[in-house]
Amino acid sequence: MAHRVTGVLIFFFLFAHVLDTALVRVSPEAYDSVIATYKTPLVNVMEYGLTAAILFHALNGLRVVAVDFWSKGPKYQKQMLWSVVGVWVVLMAGAFYPVLQHTLRTWFGG
Repeated sequence: MAHRVTGVLIFFFLFAHVLDTALVRVSPEAYDSVIATYKTPLVNVMEYGLTAAILFHALNGLRVVAVDFWSKGPKYQKQMLWSVVGVWVVLMAGAFYPVLQHTLRTWFGG
């Protein structure tokens, strides 16, 4: 279920991204206004969520491929799921400061 949810979230991000990029053709001023809203702390936290969704979707996609194409995949799918979650947690911890540094500096100074 999480794989499907992250896939839908990524799709909506890509849809919004295409729309806001296309806005530059219609009105450069409107495009600049939209881009300015992306520099807020709330959107920065949403970027971290997007990072989480993309990483989980990619790692779990590899697990799904392994379950489908490896003869022992179904037997080890639970262990592979926990491996995916473990790797995802480590990668998300490593992405915390690089993705959120702007917001952290805004909230805590420095």
